[in-house]
Amino acid sequence: MILVTGTAGFIGFHLAKKLLDDGRDVIGYDNVNDYYDPKLKEARLAILNDCEKFTFYRKDLMDEQALAKVFDDHNAQLVVHLAAQAGVRYSLINPKAYMESNSMGFFNILEACRHHDVEHLVYASSSSVYGMNEKMPFSTRHNVDHPISLYGATKRSNELMAHAYSHLYDLPTTGLRFFTVYGPWGRPDMALFLFTKAILAGESIEVYNNGEMKRDFTYIDDIINGLLSLLDSPPNAIDHWNGQVTDPSSSKASFKLYNIGNNSPVNLMDFINEIEKRLGKKAEINFMPLQPGDVVASHADVSGLVKDFRYKPSITVDEGIREFISWYKEYYNI
Repeated sequence: MILVTGTAGFIGFHLAKKLLDDGRDVIGYDNVNDYYDPKLKEARLAILNDCEKFTFYRKDLMDEQALAKVFDDHNAQLVVHLAAQAGVRYSLINPKAYMESNSMGFFNILEACRHHDVEHLVYASSSSVYGMNEKMPFSTRHNVDHPISLYGATKRSNELMAHAYSHLYDLPTTGLRFFTVYGPWGRPDMALFLFTKAILAGESIEVYNNGEMKRDFTYIDDIINGLLSLLDSPPNAIDHWNGQVTDPSSSKASFKLYNIGNNSPVNLMDFINEIEKRLGKKAEINFMPLQPGDVVASHADVSGLVKDFRYKPSITVDEGIREFISWYKEYYNI
């Protein structure tokens, strides 16, 4: 039995669908908020609800009693926590939502896992934790103590909280730092979705830092395959771990951190050019300065995941954009 939070969301939906396709029992948990179009979330859920082995709870992470009851009623050995308030820019507008969902919500998950003998908690962190770090590629061995957004700060705090619970209560935890995930059923606030929608409508797109940005775009199938490779393999405590020469990604506790990305950053303008090519339309571009909380580039060092689980992303950006646009046109009847 696997509990997946955020099952109405982009990554949570794809993970739950793959687990169900593999014949596993999945408990879904999501408050289905209106951060973006709830109709898209409901459409994802409709697909999952057609599966016999899927049970869904429309509840909030802040509802401790509801969360505890789900854990009481279902003996979930594995928990994948993907529910969160997403988005860097929105954290500048509504910071309280991030503290409630990402900090207190994660605390409630940790407490529930602690009291129900969960065998492995896998949770979503983010490349946003790297903040002011400029050393490329981003490595889990790098310092991540200088966040430049509240969103990034909450994700880093999740990692620290997870380590404390791994140490204090022997709760095996694995944090995955996701790098710019994209693909079918993606989030409407992400670049690929925004650009595709605007270009098809003949509207201008906003491109920040005058287009001088790079992102390690990672296709959803590669993310799901990477996550599944480690789900049934909780981390072990490392007895010989040296506290004087520390590796922040591991510990004497049953704790581990991984980057999960494509390990191949793409220039934003090249990304836009590929969208234009697939749509057969040129974008009207409104160049903008770098926005607060944004980083100029991201590049994932995925060597840890490669070494431990033979992770190998295989979908190129042009293939991924093609798959997204095909889905987009079908979903919106274009």
